[in-house]
Amino acid sequence: MSVPVVDPSRYADQLAAKRERIQRLFARFSPPELEVFPSPPIHFRQRCEFRLWHEGDDLFYAMFETTGSEGDPDDPQQKRVVRLDDYPVASRRINTLMPRLREVLLESPVLRRKLFQVEFLTTLSGEALVTLIYHRRLDEAWEAEARCLQARLGIEVIGRARKQRLVLSRDHVWERLEVEGHTFHYQQVENSFTQPNAEVCRSMLAWARDATRDSGDGDLVELYCGNGNFTVALAENFRRVVATEISRVSVASARANLAANGIGNVHVARMSAEEFAVALKGEKGGRRVAAMALEDHDFSTVLVDPPRAGLDEASCRQLSEYRRIVYISCNPATLERNLETLSRTHDVARLALFDQFPWTGHCECGVLLERRES
Repeated sequence: MSVPVVDPSRYADQLAAKRERIQRLFARFSPPELEVFPSPPIHFRQRCEFRLWHEGDDLFYAMFETTGSEGDPDDPQQKRVVRLDDYPVASRRINTLMPRLREVLLESPVLRRKLFQVEFLTTLSGEALVTLIYHRRLDEAWEAEARCLQARLGIEVIGRARKQRLVLSRDHVWERLEVEGHTFHYQQVENSFTQPNAEVCRSMLAWARDATRDSGDGDLVELYCGNGNFTVALAENFRRVVATEISRVSVASARANLAANGIGNVHVARMSAEEFAVALKGEKGGRRVAAMALEDHDFSTVLVDPPRAGLDEASCRQLSEYRRIVYISCNPATLERNLETLSRTHDVARLALFDQFPWTGHCECGVLLERRES
C-alpha cells in the first residue's frame, strides 16, 4: 500500500480520470449519461486505523509503504514506516483527536504498554469511538486509566487484546444523515462495516431513493443489507421490505436502526442471499422463513450491495427474475462481469459513479437495471 498524496487542487483531475474509466468500462452496455457524485477532497473518512509505532520513549501513528517491487509484499524488509502527525483524508474530528490521544498515551505507561494499533470511528456530528488494540492482557489498572482517557477526551473507548474486548460504556456511535429533507439515524458498531465516506453515502442514499421513487405498491427485497444503510432510506418507497444479512452484529444494528427511525414495514432476516433464493422458491422452511411471510409479498425490486467479489452466476440468474434491479458495487470490475449476465434480460437505465475513495483508484458504482419486455 501507499500513503495517499492529498492535493485538493488536483481533485477535479483525478475525478475526471475515474469518470473516463467508468464510461469506457461500461460503454458496451449502452448506459445513459453517467451520473457523477464527488467527494469532499479532504476530511472525508469517518473511520481510520493506524499502527502505533514505538521508538524509545516516543510513539507515533504510522502507516507503511511498500518499497520493493518483487517478492513478498508482507515482508517487513520491503516496507517503510511513514510517521503521521495528521491525516488529511480522515475526518476533522479524527485529526483533532490524533495529537490529543498521543499526548495522553505518552503520559501513561499503562495505556501505552504493548499498544500496537488504534482505530477511530467518528460521525458528522462529532461523536467518536476509539479502539486501542494490545499485545497483552488488559487488567483493572488499564481500565482505570482508560476511563480517565474517555472522560478527558470526550470519547468512547474500547480495549482489545487476544480473546478480550472491554467496552467501557458503549460499542457504537450514532450517525445522523440528512437526505432529501429527512434525518436518518444509524447505529454504527465498532469493528463492523459502515460506509467510510459519510458525505458520499448521503449521495448514494439520495440516488437510490430517486431511482426507486415510482415503486407504487411493489415490495423490495434487499440482499447484503448490512446495518440497514439503504433499508432505512428506501423503506418509504415500498409497501414492504424484506432485507437479508448473514452477519449477526449487522442484523442487530439493522433492527436497531429501523426502530430508531420509526420504520415498521421492514423485516430483517439473518440468512445468506443463497438461502433466501431457496426460501423464495418454497424449498426451504422453518421459523425464519415463516416469519418473512414471503407468500404475501410482490417483489418488484431487488437491491444488492455485494462484497468486492461480486455475485456468482447463480445469484445473477436469481436477480434477473426481478423487474427492477438496483446494484451497488464497490468493485467496477466485478460489476462489469455481472452485467454480462444481467444485460441479457435487463437494460441499464441509470449508471452512477460515487467517489467514495478519493486519492485511490477505487470508486463505487450504482446501476439501475430495468427488465426488457418479452
